[in-house]
Amino acid sequence: MKTEFDRKVKNARDYHWRYWVNVPIYPYSKKRTIRQEVLKDLIWTFDQLQGIFYVVVPIRMTVIKLESGGLLVYAPVAPTPQCLRLMQELVEQHGDVKYIILPTISGLEHKNCVGPFSRKFPQATVYVAPNQWSFPVDLPLSWLGFPPKRTYVLPADSSQTPFADEFDYAILGDIDLRSGQFEEVALLHKRSQTLLLTDSIVSIPNKPPKIVEEDLYPLLFHARDSAAEAIADTQGNRIRGWQRICLFAMYFRSSVLEVHGLGKTLQDAWRSPNKSPQAYWGLFPFDWQPNWQDCFETLRGNGRLLVAPILQTLILNRAPEETIKWADKVASWNFNRVIACHFDAPVSASPAEFRQAFAFLESDAAYGSNLPDADLQTLKNIDAVLYKSRLVPPPKNN
Repeated sequence: MKTEFDRKVKNARDYHWRYWVNVPIYPYSKKRTIRQEVLKDLIWTFDQLQGIFYVVVPIRMTVIKLESGGLLVYAPVAPTPQCLRLMQELVEQHGDVKYIILPTISGLEHKNCVGPFSRKFPQATVYVAPNQWSFPVDLPLSWLGFPPKRTYVLPADSSQTPFADEFDYAILGDIDLRSGQFEEVALLHKRSQTLLLTDSIVSIPNKPPKIVEEDLYPLLFHARDSAAEAIADTQGNRIRGWQRICLFAMYFRSSVLEVHGLGKTLQDAWRSPNKSPQAYWGLFPFDWQPNWQDCFETLRGNGRLLVAPILQTLILNRAPEETIKWADKVASWNFNRVIACHFDAPVSASPAEFRQAFAFLESDAAYGSNLPDADLQTLKNIDAVLYKSRLVPPPKNN
């Protein structure tokens, strides 16, 4: 009979991600995977978890069955033993992985997985977004683990790819940020009317996604109102923790969050019942104002498609005309479903709803028009420091 220790050892091996040190973010070497069938025998998502300081969100890979047989993979996640087992089940039913798409040039959490993932499927051709770069040294893709003999750059004309009959794509960027570039490839699966996106769009669910509930500690850590409060698992705490995580992830520091000084933080930590290393030795320097849930509901907007505030204030406002042109092209496609790489998916949405998410670029303001200025203030301050230091170019008004 297997003991609890045996099960923990097996799970640790099943979730193990050996290259976590390249992008050392939570949950580090342990990556659980959840597979969801979006459309029967056609589209699947693979969710894993990523975060910093327990601000955890899903990271997602999408797999689509090709009409001729075989599979296309968009934005690979970490190929842990569990993930590969779930993939192998699809391969046995629907054929080999034929194409692997890296749809970004700046997302290290995505790029770090492509080389190891592609080595597990040696028959697959890898296509990457143009203008790839690495930091702090710009290295060739082969030095980053990409298979040199079967890695190709996506051509500007999507009709020049071997999967053009089933897919269309549009490339946003590259947007020059001086210290790097931003680029994203929106991919349309024509038959299912499904739009795949990486970072440009999110939809925020009211409750924590399934993959987030696989690891409850981050939710319960952020559900507390003070360091003195015990970490307790209740359904209310799971939801409260998730909603506060969303505010952290989107705004860094929203208008409803107060951060203590060092003295009070240390004093509260000394009195905290949660002094383990997992609880950061009792450090919890946060106070949430009573109206914090109103702030969350304004951000969420009933789950509407949203351009993340950091993209609004630090990236896309550097190239408003180019971004609007890209959004117009994507909005000209026929789709009724959006699968993004983070937060909620799949989301029922129309081209008009997608296009509306970029309306903030059409105003005279340099920042998002449908989010409160007070909540964006921290990001505006970061932007001002980066611009003053000449680390980023100035924002442009369209």
